[in-house]
Amino acid sequence: MDDTTSTEAIDAMKVLTVNLGKATPSEHTAAEGGTGIDKRPVTGPVAVAAPGPEGVGGSGLAGDTVADLRHHGGDDQAVYAYAREDLDDWEQALGRTLPNGCFGENLTTSGVDITTARIGDRWRVGPRLLLEVSCPRIPCRTFQGWLGEHGWVRRFTEAGVPGAYLRVIEPGEIRGGDTVERVYRPDHEVTVGLMFQALTTRRELLPRLLEAGEALAGAGRRAALKYLEKNAG
Repeated sequence: MDDTTSTEAIDAMKVLTVNLGKATPSEHTAAEGGTGIDKRPVTGPVAVAAPGPEGVGGSGLAGDTVADLRHHGGDDQAVYAYAREDLDDWEQALGRTLPNGCFGENLTTSGVDITTARIGDRWRVGPRLLLEVSCPRIPCRTFQGWLGEHGWVRRFTEAGVPGAYLRVIEPGEIRGGDTVERVYRPDHEVTVGLMFQALTTRRELLPRLLEAGEALAGAGRRAALKYLEKNAG
C-alpha cells in the first residue's frame, strides 16, 4: 500500500466551517424524528468520535442530530464532507446562494478534491482527529425536498459530485480553519466518484469496489457481492 514515507500536507486543504443540525419535522421523510439536514456553521471546537454501528449510531459530531437511523449515521457515515468549490459550481448552475452546510454536510472544505479521494484515504484534521474516507453520499427525496429543486435527485446523480462520508479512526476536536492532511492513501483506484457511479448509474462497476478491501463500507460491500452473485456464470 502507498503509505508514503512522509505525511502528505497540501497547503490549501482545510475545513472552512463545521456544521451541525437539529431534527426538524419534514413532509419529505417518513422518519418519525424528521430530518437533521438543516446544518449551520458553529464556532468553537466540536468533539468528534465514532458513533456506533449502522442502525444504532447517529452522527459522529457532538451536538449534531441524525433523525433517520435506518438510512443515515453510524460508523461508516459518522461525518459528511462537501467541498466549497463544488458548492460554488452548484451556485452557478442553480442560480442561487448555497451557504456552507446547506447540503447537510458536517464539514465544508476548501482545497480538498473529495470526488477523487480514494476509499480508505486517511485525513488528519487539526492536531488529533483522524478520519477515513468510507463512501459517497447517495441523494434521497429528503435532500430534494430540502433544496426545493425539481428533479434534484437525478441532477445530483448525473453530476457525480457526491461528497464523502468519513469514519472516525481516532477521536478529537474539530473547528473551522483546521488544516486537513492526507496521511495515508491506499494503492487501489476505487475513488469516491467511482463508488458513486457503481452504486447509481453504472452497476457493472460494482465488483471493482471490492478492491478497496476492509475500507469498503458495508453497504458498498453488500451491493458488490449481490451483483456478483446475481451475475455468476
